[in-house]
Amino acid sequence: MFYPTESKAQGWRAMARFEDGREALLLIGRSSTQVRQGYLESFTDLLDDEEREQVVSISLQRWHGAPDAGTWEHQTTLKVPSSVPKVARLAA
Repeated sequence: MFYPTESKAQGWRAMARFEDGREALLLIGRSSTQVRQGYLESFTDLLDDEEREQVVSISLQRWHGAPDAGTWEHQTTLKVPSSVPKVARLAA
């Protein structure tokens, strides 16, 4: 009997890149749709105000290769959530 299985692990993640080149994992999921739907909440929950201001891009990446021997490949750039401008915060 033959049991079909996936030949590759299906993994997706959202990675935030900061001004100084550091990166932070925002979310990992089973599908690009799942990651796209959840990365905004993770952005708000995981990063403090100072860190959110320093994010320059968010990369949607897909795992390519065997589960134990592969690489993360950039698929697209996700929108960085806009924050309240510094001027507005100072005035408040």
